[in-house]
Amino acid sequence: MTNFTMQSTFHPSEGLHVAIILDGNGRWALQRGWPRTAGHRAGAKAVRRVVEAAAEEQVSVLTLFAFSADNWKRPVPEVDALMSLFERYLATEAAECRENGVRLNVVGRRDRLAPRLVRAIEDAEALTASASRLLLRIAVDYSGREMLARAADQIEPPPHSAGLPDTDRFARALERACHSVCGVPPVDLLIRTSGEQRLSDFLLWESAYAELVFTPTLWPDFDASDLQAALTELDHRDRRFGALPKLSAVGPHS
Repeated sequence: MTNFTMQSTFHPSEGLHVAIILDGNGRWALQRGWPRTAGHRAGAKAVRRVVEAAAEEQVSVLTLFAFSADNWKRPVPEVDALMSLFERYLATEAAECRENGVRLNVVGRRDRLAPRLVRAIEDAEALTASASRLLLRIAVDYSGREMLARAADQIEPPPHSAGLPDTDRFARALERACHSVCGVPPVDLLIRTSGEQRLSDFLLWESAYAELVFTPTLWPDFDASDLQAALTELDHRDRRFGALPKLSAVGPHS
């Protein structure tokens, strides 16, 4: 079994964990008669906009689903273009992220990534490790089910518990399995763009009580106003976590 390295601990400020499934790059490009790779380049610009907006909002963790384990099934030229784009993003954005208090963390498998991309990931994470305004997690070669299986495989059951590990210990094992920093809070709000309404194997454990917002906006068109609208929707949700209903207070994004 692979020996996963535990990342340093994240100490979040009072804020939300927002996760976004970045969907619609290809359709955005095809609607304009452009190659799908043009949509991915436009999607990278949307990432910058949304990271800047999240840092100004009540968000302490932003997790973006950039490339799933199933995306390896796409045509090789498209996958190669995505990996090159991701490497360029890390190289060009890491220093600015550090200056703006944004810590970078790439979650998912790394053994199938090119060595130079893994080095770029490690360099970006090291450069931004002291930033604490916003934790930006980018999921690459990520599968929620696979991460759960890997975590379960590496955890040792505590004594006198009928072999059932407690949830905190399992959460730490899951963080090790996907190269996440330690201590990331559960997802509060999960957004999916492009009108699709499914989780697609994303953050299955972490999203147990997440509120879901689906928007028809294609990811390259997603901006600060769309994030604001989703946060406003969250403010009006009655998050009960299994308890009885209560009157919801009007939140700060109304």
